[in-house]
Amino acid sequence: MTNMIDRLRLRRRPGTPAVAAPEPAGDHHAELRARRDALAERVAELTWDLGGLTYEMAIRDHFRVDVLVRRAATLQEADAELGECERLLAAAAEGVTGSCRSCGAPHSRGAAYGWTCGRPILMQARPAEAAAVNGAGA
Repeated sequence: MTNMIDRLRLRRRPGTPAVAAPEPAGDHHAELRARRDALAERVAELTWDLGGLTYEMAIRDHFRVDVLVRRAATLQEADAELGECERLLAAAAEGVTGSCRSCGAPHSRGAAYGWTCGRPILMQARPAEAAAVNGAGA
């Protein structure tokens, strides 16, 4: 929960103008950054909506837990996707990513599926590892 709150503090409020940072030419992660920014706005909006809904229920002294749980689940899904985008971007900054062979989207080390296409990422063994597995390197 603290992670989400920290991220929300860094985000702008809905309705305030966004200042777009210039992106370097040939940047392969521009789509991922755009997705992250859109998700950050969605998470902030869902958080404020959930808070407002809870407040309205409190002042009327009529809580609908099923409604709150559904809204919280929607928020949790969006926040998880935002976290994955941030993780991918952080991994890209550290230089530990590759590209999905199916869709070309970046992925972090150890990823099992492409984040846009959902297809399995087939890992290639390094030549030295392949030789050791085949018995030629021993």
